[in-house]
Amino acid sequence: MRTPRLWAMGCGLWSLCASASPAWRAPAQMKLGELQSLELREADPANPSLPRPAVEERLGPLHLRAMEPLPDGRGWRFQVQALAPGLAVIPALDLGNGQRSPELRLWVPRDVPFGGPWVGVGGGNEDRLPASPFPWVWACGLLVPPLGLLALGISRWRKGSAGRRLHHALHVFQKQWPPRERSRGSLDASHGHGRDLLAARFGEAARAWGPADFQAQGLGPWDQWVESLDAARFGLMDPPFPSLDTLLAALEAKNGGGPPP
Repeated sequence: MRTPRLWAMGCGLWSLCASASPAWRAPAQMKLGELQSLELREADPANPSLPRPAVEERLGPLHLRAMEPLPDGRGWRFQVQALAPGLAVIPALDLGNGQRSPELRLWVPRDVPFGGPWVGVGGGNEDRLPASPFPWVWACGLLVPPLGLLALGISRWRKGSAGRRLHHALHVFQKQWPPRERSRGSLDASHGHGRDLLAARFGEAARAWGPADFQAQGLGPWDQWVESLDAARFGLMDPPFPSLDTLLAALEAKNGGGPPP
């Protein structure tokens, strides 16, 4: 009878397949982001070589980049890449001939050498990424140009502050002289604005200049300016207020014939 013979042949084939022992050859740990090799081979030389595993793009959680037979034809070499940290579990692979590969567990640590292309991949509270040292030397070097420009700007601003003060005082004085009213408040305001202009042009000592000082500085119209304000406070019209052009001309002449700086 053929049936017992076929049954015996089937049992023999099954026992042969069951006795096959595919084994993994893998590193103790995977390196995050780097290409590494895994080998699946038939450990028993008496057993037939392993058929091609039915895998395409992934080997468990690992990305499969290439697969080729081993040089001795006893198994397969896989080029894989781990793109996530943690425990990578490659389940048992069905080899298509009744055999299954053993499950493979690989640890992918989170720490990556400083400067590596995969620093920061993974995230989470368990990361042990190296601290990035702050480049103080480069930072200080990069600060030199803006600090130099800032110092130059401050220097130019300070040099021009006297000119801005004089320009402002001149603008205010031109707007209010001669005084439109002869009230005590208006006259005092005109006197204060005039003294501000003199202080901006000749220094703070000019606020206290009297007739002798004005004559010594060649500012006769400004001596009349003081006397006219004093007379106006008592309701007198003499001496009259000097014109704005006369007062400014005296300042221009004192400035070497040009306008005030």
